Amino acid sequence: MFSHRAAQPLPPHFGFVILVFIYSWAMLAYLGIRVGMARRRYHVKYPNMYSDKEPIFNCIQRAHQNTLELYPQWLIFQLIAGAVYPITASVLGLIWVTSRFSYAWGYYTGEPAKRMNGSYGYIGLLGVIVLSLVIAFQSIGLIA
Repeated sequence: MFSHRAAQPLPPHFGFVILVFIYSWAMLAYLGIRVGMARRRYHVKYPNMYSDKEPIFNCIQRAHQNTLELYPQWLIFQLIAGAVYPITASVLGLIWVTSRFSYAWGYYTGEPAKRMNGSYGYIGLLGVIVLSLVIAFQSIGLIA
């Protein structure tokens, strides 16, 4: 069905980066579904983003919203890092995406401090930022 091309347009092992992107899509879908379920359970109608009566709904919504706020930045750095260091970037990406589940599950308890259960995600996020900086400095000749 698909033929193997002699010249690959992507770096070797970039498939791992793509799999992490798919994992991140599943994570976002899960968080979004949880918000939709909470809307029904706590009777929070659109277009309201938050509830004046249901703090648990607000925690569920914030877990999703905070992830969406970070997601574009993570995507860019993950792509840059993955283009040159696909295995390392994929491991860092797995850490970040998995941490967003931990973050959300902690927040879902209704005790916002428990969102810090996902703080290990900074290893993944800061890791791909550092790799992106290394790639930038390499490309302009500041480091070998």
